[in-house]
Amino acid sequence: MSRVVQILIAASEGAPMSPMQEVEAVAGCGLRGDRYFRPGGDADPAAQITLIEHECIDEFVAASGLALSTDQPRRNLITRDVRLNALCGKRFRVGEVELEGIELCEPCRTFAERTYAQVVKAFVGKGGLRARIVTGGLIRPGDAISELA
Repeated sequence: MSRVVQILIAASEGAPMSPMQEVEAVAGCGLRGDRYFRPGGDADPAAQITLIEHECIDEFVAASGLALSTDQPRRNLITRDVRLNALCGKRFRVGEVELEGIELCEPCRTFAERTYAQVVKAFVGKGGLRARIVTGGLIRPGDAISELA
């Protein structure tokens, strides 16, 4: 079953990512408490919530021999058993929250500066998904992820 395995937010830009037992997703605003949360519904659609596959992190670690923790890519939701690239341009549900995949998260210089130069090449097409929050609610670890028809 496709699911959320971990939730991470950072209170401000550059702050460490903190694991959460639940987070409130607010339509048009982002994740309450996260650095990109914008009350009033004017948050950048591509910055409201980000997701990455745990399998891609595991693959990097196995291939490179380098340690990479789930918080280092700085994505909000760590997932299992879902191909996030397939959700780009589609609506999907995470628990009670409806999201729309906006664009892929490609690896950037900041990710490399905070980790290893190798992440830039290794995470091309595997860096996760940026999504817009269509319908808000709570997200918790273990929540199912399913594409909407």
